[in-house]
Amino acid sequence: MLKVDDVSVYYGHIHALKGVSLEIKEGEIVALIGSNGAGKTTLLNAISGMVKVSSGTIRFEGTDISNHKAQDVVKSGIIHCPEGRKVFGDLPVYENILAGALARKDKKKIKEEADAYMDRFERLKERRKQLAKTLSGGEQQMLAICRSLIGRPKILLLDEPSMGLSPTMVQEVFRIIQETNQEGITILLVEQNANLALKISNHAYVIESGLIVQSGISSDLLASDEIRKAYLGEA
Repeated sequence: MLKVDDVSVYYGHIHALKGVSLEIKEGEIVALIGSNGAGKTTLLNAISGMVKVSSGTIRFEGTDISNHKAQDVVKSGIIHCPEGRKVFGDLPVYENILAGALARKDKKKIKEEADAYMDRFERLKERRKQLAKTLSGGEQQMLAICRSLIGRPKILLLDEPSMGLSPTMVQEVFRIIQETNQEGITILLVEQNANLALKISNHAYVIESGLIVQSGISSDLLASDEIRKAYLGEA
């Protein structure tokens, strides 16, 4: 479904991605794990058209989308739920959700689907008219995912969805991620909580200093002593 082939990205003289390659099949959850500054967010930004690819190709459903404009990437079916949630703080919850559907043309169905998401996410329904900036971190993350889903993604790029959340809310957000995948949406998950990411994903890639250093079936990586020591905090 998505194929990244030998992609490099520079920030000025900094070589942020150094020939990264990965593949995602339709229906999968693929995890991308690594330490801070390893290049995880840069890769998502490259896929979604937020940063320029210096070399290599990104193909989505067989079409080369390398360096396409971000709005065109969204229209193709790739939606990016960014690190830090990036909700529109001065807009109410409901208006934030509607903002996720700006690229859609079937305007009559948008309100119907937004109302359905309100019913699905009870916490958001209770805060329908509340300004997004007044929500808790976990509620904002739910809102960011909901805003992404109403755009009808074929593949959802999730960047650090558990960051800054309480353990209880982390479990809730990961439950939502799994439910989203079960509904047929393919997911590329960037996550520092490597343990949870490996538990819910089919395949995983490990990135360090802009390079993919390991990849495989998630359960195999979870059982790897090397991975457990480096990313799960186990001796």
